[in-house]
Amino acid sequence: MIIVNLDVIMAKRKISSLELSEKLGITPANLSILKTNKGKAIRFSTLDKICSVLKCMPGDILEYREGEKND
Repeated sequence: MIIVNLDVIMAKRKISSLELSEKLGITPANLSILKTNKGKAIRFSTLDKICSVLKCMPGDILEYREGEKND
């Protein structure tokens, strides 16, 4: 299972969901889907923007946990 740790990085960077969604050019609803692990996919272009804005690496945001299922 892939876990999205976006909320952790956002807290470390002290950036709100609204501010990040505006900088990324996505809706707050779509950002919420990512943050709550409800998304089925993420575009590389979106991941690239997230990493650029938050000054992080993809591995800081995405984590693999073996043996767990994503509902």
